[in-house]
Amino acid sequence: MKRPHYGIDAPPVIRQLFFSGIITLIIGFSIYYFTFTHYPRIAIILLIIAVIFSASYFVSVIYMFWSSLFGKKHLRDFLIESLNLQGNEKVLDVGCGRGLLLIAIAKKLTRGGKSVGIDLWSHEDLSNNQEIFTKKNAEFEGVSNRIEIISGDMTNMSFSDNIFDYVVASMAIHNVPTPEKRHKAITEIARVLKQGGEVSLLDFQCLQEYKRSLINLGFQNVKVSKLYFWMFPPVRIVTGKK
Repeated sequence: MKRPHYGIDAPPVIRQLFFSGIITLIIGFSIYYFTFTHYPRIAIILLIIAVIFSASYFVSVIYMFWSSLFGKKHLRDFLIESLNLQGNEKVLDVGCGRGLLLIAIAKKLTRGGKSVGIDLWSHEDLSNNQEIFTKKNAEFEGVSNRIEIISGDMTNMSFSDNIFDYVVASMAIHNVPTPEKRHKAITEIARVLKQGGEVSLLDFQCLQEYKRSLINLGFQNVKVSKLYFWMFPPVRIVTGKK
């Protein structure tokens, strides 16, 4: 039986960490080999330091794989449960990727609701990030009829005003390159959200920016959550009500 796959997060970072660990080990053992005869104590100390640094890189790689395969699914479920969906809502997932939030939300929309995703399909942030894989994941999960996927820019969305009950995002908005454009993305999120609608924005940086933007746009009860370690890097969730 085929199963959905939601990709490995930040594959270039994983590769960089892995090769940094290898190179650090090579340097450490090379220094040890050439200095041990004349300076054994220094050689051992430097080798230990190299091994410690190398281990830290490899631990980060393991943490990132665990986060991509298991941790982010746990945090996804936590975020979705906090929405208290009734099943008939229209929900937007900004930067939907391969459908981690998009599809899990669609599974909750059993009373005519719709889960809509928008993405620019960057391969730097998620392995094999393509619309075709998102659609395949939806097919595997049996929710193809409850989702809609749009290729587009979160800073200039084509949706009408006030049409979504909820807007969610996971590790997406920080990829917008400047504070001004990130504010534009939040402004667009506010525009397409219904009055009384809610946002849940999961990310590891720029969270105070999101909070300030939401408050300036008139959102109520805007909060930044505690730190969650289920994902790498550890993340927080910004929530608010329009």
